[in-house]
Amino acid sequence: MTSTELITDEDRIRLFANALADDCDHFPVLKLFAPDAGATWLISEVDPDDPDRLFGLCDLALGYPELGYVSLTEIMEIRGRLGLPVERDIHFVADKPLSGYADEARVQGRIVT
Repeated sequence: MTSTELITDEDRIRLFANALADDCDHFPVLKLFAPDAGATWLISEVDPDDPDRLFGLCDLALGYPELGYVSLTEIMEIRGRLGLPVERDIHFVADKPLSGYADEARVQGRIVT
């Protein structure tokens, strides 16, 4: 799988725009998930100096979702018990800023979309 299958050019533009914007509580641009590992990422920004470094809400299915940076390369290497690669949720449309998802995730112990 290539990074272009997970993140489109339009997504990259939105992620860069968010990173360069003055405000810091953006709506997630995309949702990635590991279908057989329970991990989920809501990505809102990309580091303008390192396109592999994404920022968002990361849930590794350990009960403690957190905001932070993650490597796109590392996400693409993740495989669950069945060996399935990480996928993009093509139906995901953010309805609140990342902080709203983070607040809910802290209460629920997982990302809820």
